[in-house]
Parts: sequence; C-alpha cells; structure tokens
Amino acid sequence: MFAYVVRRMLYAVPILIGVNLLTFALFFVVNSPDDMARMHLGMKRVTPEAIEKWKADHGYDRPLLYNAQAEGLGRVTDTIFFEKSVRLFAFQFGSSDGGRNIGQDIGQRMWPSLAIAVPVLLLGLLVYISFAMLLAFFRGTYLDVSGVVLSVVLMSISLLFYIIAGQYVFSKLFHLVPISGYQPGWLAWRFVILPVAIGVFAGLGSSSRWYRTIFLEEINKDYVRTARAKGLSEPGLLFGHVLKNALVPILTGVVVVLPTLFMGNLILESFFGIPGLGSYTIDAINSQDFAIVRAMVFLGSVLYILGLILTDISYTLVDPRIRLS
Repeated sequence: MFAYVVRRMLYAVPILIGVNLLTFALFFVVNSPDDMARMHLGMKRVTPEAIEKWKADHGYDRPLLYNAQAEGLGRVTDTIFFEKSVRLFAFQFGSSDGGRNIGQDIGQRMWPSLAIAVPVLLLGLLVYISFAMLLAFFRGTYLDVSGVVLSVVLMSISLLFYIIAGQYVFSKLFHLVPISGYQPGWLAWRFVILPVAIGVFAGLGSSSRWYRTIFLEEINKDYVRTARAKGLSEPGLLFGHVLKNALVPILTGVVVVLPTLFMGNLILESFFGIPGLGSYTIDAINSQDFAIVRAMVFLGSVLYILGLILTDISYTLVDPRIRLS
C-alpha cells in the first residue's frame, strides 16, 4: 500500500508540471506582459516607461521560458516561468498582480467555500442515494417511471433558474434568508442555507438517475438473485448487498467533486456574494490576474490527484477483492 501511494505521488509530478506549462502557455498566448501592464495600470494611453516599471515591479521583465543572456542555470531560473510557476510545488503562491498575498487570501476564503461545499456533498449523497434506492425498490412501477421523468425534467433546468427562483421566493418574497452576502461565525448558516439547498436540489435529477442505474445493474447480478432465492427480503438486499457493492462506482463519482470542496462553487458563490475561492477565481479571470489563476489551477490539480489516490485506497475498504501493490 505504501509503495503504491509513493508511486502515485511520483506520477503526479510530471502531471503537475504539464498542467503548469499548459496554464502558463494559454495565459500568455492571450496576453503579453505588456498587455497585462496596460490593463492593471487602468489607462488608455500608458507610457512605455510606466509599462516597464510595472513589469519590473511584478517580475514580468524577464524572458518567459529561457533567458539567453544569463549564464548557467540562470538561463532557466531567471525566467517568468520559474519565478511564477515552479515555486508552486513548495506551495509558495507569492503575491497577486494586485499586490495581495495569495496564500493568505486562500486561507481566508476557503472557509466560506467549505461552508457550502461540504453540506452540499454530504446532504447530496444522502438525498440522491436514498431517492435512487427508492426508485430501485419500486422498479417498474408508476413511482419508478414518475421518478425517472422527474429526474429528466430537473436535469433539463439550468442552475441559474434555481438560483434566481430561490432568491425571489425565499429572500425577496418571504424574507426568510438574506438574498446575498456572508457573515463569518455562527450566523453564517443564514447566508449558506439557501445556496446549499439549491446546490443539493440542482443535482437531484442527474445524480439520482445515475445512482438508480448503478443499483439496477447490481440488482440483476447473480449474487442478488441467489440471496433472493434464499429468502432475503428486498430491503435487506438493497441495504445489505446492493448498496455495499455499489460503493465502488459511487466513490469514483465522489472524487470528481472533491476539488470543489476546497475550490468552491463558481456560480453559487458569484450569485450569492459568498467570498469564497470560487468567486476569487472568477474575479482573477476577469481582471486577468495570472498569479491567482495559476495558483488556483495548480491547487485544483493537486486536490484532484489527491482525491484519486484516496479513492483508490478506499476501494480496498469497500471491496476486499481489490488489492493495491
């Protein structure tokens, strides 16, 4: 097990390097350091001296990838890529192009993001799996057909509709919760309860239908028919056998959303004014702040790879037939 984890972590290094290179290339294909200087200086006509000063102050006065004028290792290290991207492997995020400490911003904004993402994940799994098992229990009946139709209808509606409708009904019409904003501490629940409810409800259609498919596939397997022939009740089959053996594909689906636990939900945070990492990333993209964008992309890659490793390890806990070496 230990050797497997170490090997997977070593495999992650070239992946992260590739992600860094791709992000770096895509960002500077769109904007040159001169364009970034003009945007951040906020003036239509900027003197060349002001541009050069901004680039020097923010570390963009070096070559991008290779410094032919330097000597030795300086040809590689005295570049924008090394200064801005390689240090990420030590989780040194540095400062944004606006002068803010990125690591400090991440530490402050991660908690509002977690306040939304963790309840959405846990409550969502409980609701989706329960609803899917209910449909699987009554498979082939009018309840099952109605549930599938409802799932398809919910899948066809945009998340923006749920957000706007929720804000209008619960905030503007009945004044039950604030329409937007955030307050740290125990009173934060008043600001996150509506985004959490909308996040769970918005995923009900697609997730429940997917879990229903997994359960129906397990129900038709030989071991279930054998257990049923021995007299085991249908609820006992669903909870004692089907659910347990369906945990492997369920865990595979959970790992996809693990980065969002830390990175935040971009749309929900933006519409509800939650100062989390999702809105932080969108603001950085709008202002074309390369330092924040590369830090968030790198952090998301690390979390996704870590989630894959944890998922592989959890496979051995839910299915003893799987062994990692």
